[in-house]
Amino acid sequence: MDFSLSPEQQSFIASARAFAKEQLSSFAAEWDEASIFPKDTLRAAGEMGFMGLYTPEAAGGLALSRLDASLIVEELAKGCTTTAAFMTIHNMATSMIARFCTEETADAWCPDLVAGRKLASYCLTEPDAGSDAAALRTGAVRDGEEYVINGSKAFISGAGETDVLVVMVRTGNCGSGGITALLVPADSPGISYGKNEKKMGWHAQPTRTVSFENVRVPVRNRLGAEDQGFSIAMQGLDGGRINIATCSIGTAQRALDEATEYVQQRQQFGKAIVDFQATQFALADMLTGLIAARQMVRLAASYLDQGHAQATTYCAMAKRFATDAGFDICNQALQLLGGYGYLQEYSMERYVRDTRVHQILEGTNQVMRVIISRRMLMAGALEVIQ
Repeated sequence: MDFSLSPEQQSFIASARAFAKEQLSSFAAEWDEASIFPKDTLRAAGEMGFMGLYTPEAAGGLALSRLDASLIVEELAKGCTTTAAFMTIHNMATSMIARFCTEETADAWCPDLVAGRKLASYCLTEPDAGSDAAALRTGAVRDGEEYVINGSKAFISGAGETDVLVVMVRTGNCGSGGITALLVPADSPGISYGKNEKKMGWHAQPTRTVSFENVRVPVRNRLGAEDQGFSIAMQGLDGGRINIATCSIGTAQRALDEATEYVQQRQQFGKAIVDFQATQFALADMLTGLIAARQMVRLAASYLDQGHAQATTYCAMAKRFATDAGFDICNQALQLLGGYGYLQEYSMERYVRDTRVHQILEGTNQVMRVIISRRMLMAGALEVIQ
């Protein structure tokens, strides 16, 4: 068992770190304050290959493993949590289009998507179907060689600014078996967008409701077979959980780096506050939690790459643990900065705001516990989950 990184993986990290330093870190505070969605930067990320990390080579992507993609995303998140998180959503939708659409449809969209010239949103959540994704009600009725879509989606990242939507719709009976995935151009007649939600964090990407009123989509825009959508969505969520956990780790590392530097400089009671044992213990716990979270995420990513029988369980555990740990580390880092940590002039309050939502999306951490507990109670499961 070798936990060291290969020269190729170290090269991925170096490239992503340089991009984050040059293109993300210096602008993240401005994007956050002014709610700027940095499309030019996303195009620059496309030129680096970061908008098609695990999209197949045949569709123009890098076809990286989920582990290698995680190494890159962690570095990007150190630069700007929100932008890195959107890039992971775009990557997930683009990979779905490449893998499950017809060759003709994939060829029409993927070159621009992997280059960052066009952007994708993923539409699963609805006002009444959040954690219970199988309860979605947005429907699509087949009319000849078209589907007619009616309904609405909620909390859609990038909505109103992206070019294509991967939409989960109901085409069959209630439950998970009647869901189909469709590729929908974002400017299709009948689509309308709600206001940009005012959120606690993630200010540098828009979040809107998307409404569909008699929106017509060609049958050739379907991903996979009819009623296969829930399976496609769940495959996407395993990777999505790795992605968001990784964003938490990257942000937590940045917060820990800045807090460590601060406590060595800040003087109180005649000495640097790092000389107090309470500060040292806090730093030790933060670092230990961060390393544990990082290794759990990398283990889950490796198992996802291998097609491990319990990959879904490991992804749920990694998401639960890493997003909780990431937020806690950022929150503790803010505490070490004291009043300065609460000021927008410093970055720490943004790290706290941006990582808080990671415990909610891609399945809340309470839902992760449901997944983990159900799977561990299956006969013989604990012999495999180790």
